[in-house]
Order: sequence, then structure tokens, then C-alpha cells
Amino acid sequence: MEDLVIRDADVVDGTGADSYRADVVIDGGRIVSIVKEAAAAGCQRPRAVRELDAEGLVLSPGFIDMHAHSDLALLRDPDHSAKAAQGVTLEVLGQDGLSYAPVDDRTLAAVRQAVAGWNGPGDDIDFDWRSVGEYLDRLDRGIAVNAAYLVPQGTVRALAVGWEDRPATPQETARMRQLVAEGLEQGAVGLSSGLTYTPGMYAEDAELTGLCRVVARYGGYYCPHHRSYGAGALEAYAEMVELARKADCPLHLAHATMNFGVNEGRAPELLALLDEALDAGADITLDTYPYTPGCTTLAALLPSWAGEGGPREVLRRLAHDGTAERIRHDLEVTGADGCHGVPVDWDTVEISGVTNPALGDFVGRTVRQSASLRGEAPWATARRLLLEDALGPTILQHVGHEENVRAIMRHRVHTGGSDGVLQGARPHPRAYGTFPHYLGRYVRELGILSLEECVAHLTGRPAARLRLPDRGLVREGHRADLVLFDPRTVAAGATYDAPRTLPTGIPYVLVDGRFVIEDGRRTDVLAGRAVRRSPV
Repeated sequence: MEDLVIRDADVVDGTGADSYRADVVIDGGRIVSIVKEAAAAGCQRPRAVRELDAEGLVLSPGFIDMHAHSDLALLRDPDHSAKAAQGVTLEVLGQDGLSYAPVDDRTLAAVRQAVAGWNGPGDDIDFDWRSVGEYLDRLDRGIAVNAAYLVPQGTVRALAVGWEDRPATPQETARMRQLVAEGLEQGAVGLSSGLTYTPGMYAEDAELTGLCRVVARYGGYYCPHHRSYGAGALEAYAEMVELARKADCPLHLAHATMNFGVNEGRAPELLALLDEALDAGADITLDTYPYTPGCTTLAALLPSWAGEGGPREVLRRLAHDGTAERIRHDLEVTGADGCHGVPVDWDTVEISGVTNPALGDFVGRTVRQSASLRGEAPWATARRLLLEDALGPTILQHVGHEENVRAIMRHRVHTGGSDGVLQGARPHPRAYGTFPHYLGRYVRELGILSLEECVAHLTGRPAARLRLPDRGLVREGHRADLVLFDPRTVAAGATYDAPRTLPTGIPYVLVDGRFVIEDGRRTDVLAGRAVRRSPV
């Protein structure tokens, strides 16, 4: 007998087609049979070792988080309910051009400090890998959900060039292309960039185009956090579209938002730009999270010149009064490139986490609020936090616009990505709530998307971008990465005040045919593995 039959489920299969009632049979980690209600009439229904009554529940493919920051969390926290409880069965790591492979000892130390606000300092992790392949092998020891990986361009540049703001030499360029090729050969699905983060932002377009040509040769895709989401947002999007065209490389735009006051109501301009490129034959997708605030590190707001040389040089510059004043002027008057060319509004910058427990009183307040309590200027507070927490603070930046969020999520190439930073005492609720928030808020309550459309955005469409031939759909022969949810009650529990609250209405989640969520509770199953790039 087969392992499991899920009876009388309302199947939403990930294609966008209408739902249907069926019994779905699972064996050996795969869907082996789908018996639709009409086909079952008058014949014997399938039997299995275990039978699950899914009356009133929707059965869909597991959700694919196209932009995740669980690079260390998957190793640190076997439970990983932050994602498993949402119905996520696959995360894409290595985002924004900064992660932990490929590295050497020197680069690893600097990267760990640079992104401590995203992933923690990592003192509890045994970094027993250096290459992309070794990192994927580490994931293969058993994780809560599956994970794919993007080669991080900033990490590659740090390894081949360093943290200097200068063009790469021909030898360094060749080395970067070799590192990207090796990462793809070892199983990465593409290349990411963080073009408002050092050192990736120091790369010129010609350098990035050369790397993207390597990515295209291996059948991967380019995923840039581009050079501005603020004052130069549309120009930055256009730059990435043109770069990908020149490289003949598929493009996936990370957290494709239009933020800050200068972009209020301008989502249609972005979508028109993308439609023009798509109609001309471009291969473009994008992801968004269904919230208005952004989330990053406080250090990310600094001007690029302040980051040259790496984290130690940033701290040295912050400690020097004269240099710190230059940084303040760029932030508050000019509009630093790290802050997307917009002068920082300290009322919008909320501290969401610190790595130094002694600084915990700053969490949950904006920089201006904390500065007022201390009787000092906001920059003095921000500078103090950066120095005393060694660049560790994480922030929420309240700069988004709901009308832009809704317009972009309707687009024909949209997918879902949490951009979920799990670090800090008060992380962004998107880390724990993105996928049920789409289903509860934007499908059931607002009707922005139909249920079938939304599920396709979160499953079949991202699986196609990742070139995964046997995931993302409820289809015979496909992997049994599945979620069962109640469309009447599914909702994000996470809020800004209680961001680690788990969702409701998702009683069952399966990874490789095994229950990681059962009766609404996390099991001890670690069925997740690294999902490697499919050969061209």
C-alpha cells in the first residue's frame, strides 16, 4: 500500500487553474496518483497506510520563498517554525550579494561581521565549509525545509578583489567569473547582488554583465538588489533590465518595491517598464513581500565611501569625529547612496534588533525617539549604536506605500518572497507571516488576487524560475512538498508588536512526503535538503 492518501481536498495545483476536489496519493516522497471526484464516482477509492481527511481544506504545492535570509538559521534552529509553519517548503538563500560561500578565512570573518544584523554573528555555528558545494553539503545533513542557493556577488568580489572601491583588474575579473562558474557547477541556481551594500556596490555594469554571461551559460538567473529603491529607483530598474539584456541572462528582481516619498503612486511606471521589456522577449520575474516597511541593517544606510575597506574600516571612520560628521552630512543632507539617495528621516528608522544585549532598550523605538529620551541628536544615537554594537543593529524602515504594494503583486511575473530577517528581538513580521498574509489579507479580505492566482504566484511560478521540473505543482510524479490550509481562517499571526507569532489556519505541511507540520504543530522531521541547479 502507498504511504498516504489525502482525501477530499480542494486542490489548487499551482498553475492558476480552477480548484478541484480530489484524493491525492503519496508514496516514496512523491505524488503517485490524483483521483478527481468525478473519476472516483462508482469506483473504489485509493487506499494507503495512512488516510487524512482534508474536508474543507485546500491542498496546494508548498510555498517557495524566493528571497530568504535563513542562511544560518536553517543550521542553528532545526525547528525553523518561522518558515515551516507558514507552509514554506523551499527557501532561496544567498541573497543581496552577501552570504557565506564561497569564502576563505579572511573573507568569512569580514562577511560574518558585515551581515551580523541579518543572521547573527554566527558564534554558535561551525563554519566547516568554504565552497558553495560544501555549504550545500552541510544543508544536506538535514534541515527543516528545502533550500536553494544563489552565488553572492559581493562575497565573490570580497574574495577576488577585497572591499576597495575600484574597478577589478583583468586578473580579478577572471577570478570572479571562475568563482561564479564553480558555484553554479556545484549547484547554485544563479547569482545575487546587493548594489547598495559594500563591496558589491563597487562593481561597474561591465563587471556585472560579464558575471551574468557566466550565469546564463549555466542556465541560472541574476537576482539583483539594485542600486536604488528611492530617488533613482526607476533608473536602477532600467539599468538591471538593460544589463540582463546585454548578457542574455534571465532576470529576477529582488523585493521589487517602490519606496520613499519620491515614489508614492509610481508602481505603474515600473510595471510599464517591465511590460515593455517582457513584450520584447525579456525573461524577467520579480518578488515582493506584502508589507510596506523595509528591513535591513542600520549600517546599510551609510554612504558607500564609508564602507570601503570592510567592516573594520567602517568602525574606524565612525569613531573619528571629523569623518563621522561627513557621514552624517551625507545621510541627513545629501542623501547617501546606502539610503537610496534620499536624506534619512530618523522618524522612519526603527531599531528591530541588536547583537549586544546591553543595547536592548533601543529596540522597538525609532532612532529619533531614542535620541529624544537621551537628549541628543538622532545621528549621535545612530552612531553610538553602530559603534557599541559593532555594526550589528537591524532596522525596520517605514518608507513603503500600500498602493504600490498592491499594484506590483498583481503583475503577471510576480512571485512571493519574505525577505525575512529572523535576527533581533522584534524582527519584521514578514519573516513569520508573509505567505499566510498573502492568503488571508490580500486574497480573502481584499480580493486583490484570487486564491488560484495567489497560489500560482507562490508555487508554480517560482518553481519555473528556479527550473525545478518536479516541484511547485500538484501533479503526478512531482515531489510531495505540500501544504494544507483552511481558506476561511488562514492568517498571519505575526504583528509589529508580536512579530514571532505563528500563523493560523495551516494545519499540515509536508516536505518530501513527510509531515513537518502536523495538526498545527512542528514535528521533529528534518526532511529538507539542498535543491541544486538542474543541468542545462
